[in-house]
Amino acid sequence: MGRGWANAIREVNAAKKGKVFTKIAREITVAVKLGGSDPESNPRLRMALKDGRENSMPKDTIDRAVKRATGEGSEAAYEENIYEGYGPHGVAMLVETLTDNKNRTVQDLRAIFVRGGGNLGEPGSVLWMFDKVGSVIAKSEKPGSDAEEAAINAGADEVNPLDEGQFQFISSPADVDAVQHALTEQGWKVLKYEISYKSKTPSELTPEQESDLRTLMDKIDDHDDVKKIHLSV
Repeated sequence: MGRGWANAIREVNAAKKGKVFTKIAREITVAVKLGGSDPESNPRLRMALKDGRENSMPKDTIDRAVKRATGEGSEAAYEENIYEGYGPHGVAMLVETLTDNKNRTVQDLRAIFVRGGGNLGEPGSVLWMFDKVGSVIAKSEKPGSDAEEAAINAGADEVNPLDEGQFQFISSPADVDAVQHALTEQGWKVLKYEISYKSKTPSELTPEQESDLRTLMDKIDDHDDVKKIHLSV
């Protein structure tokens, strides 16, 4: 995988839209609780709403998620947690979750890790292997645009090429919203921006090892409570 650590966050396909909607709705609810219901002043909510639109999420589903957070609908007390562990071939993993039942989530994840040839670790066991960063995935809409120049002008710390003409711009977590705004002003199409985790010492996998890891990742991502997965690759 090498430089593809940002692609470690697995996107479920169209056949799993129900699960996609569930995860986005939870993110909207938590974003509103933490930062209010105005997307202009709440970057996390703005990104969650963008995800909802891009996944053709029904407006009434979005509205219900907002109402749950403001107390107008049935209350849902979601808790954010990060679980740490190792997958096949010693790959360190961070699993971000949003759950209303922490005990259920940790029991389920522990079983999934074991069945997938890995193990769930204790808090702090692998988190030190990652840097918390701001991540902006963008694609230039202007032919011949220089990604490195755009990164400098936007205040990003580094930029990495991805597939299909996309680039990942890395910043401090506090600057991610400013970076995505600056890129947009430079004519870049921002596809995703978020707080993420970047491996300090990425490792390489063989195709066979990557296949083993992806099998486990798919099982983890299929869990309703799982929000994101980060790998040390």
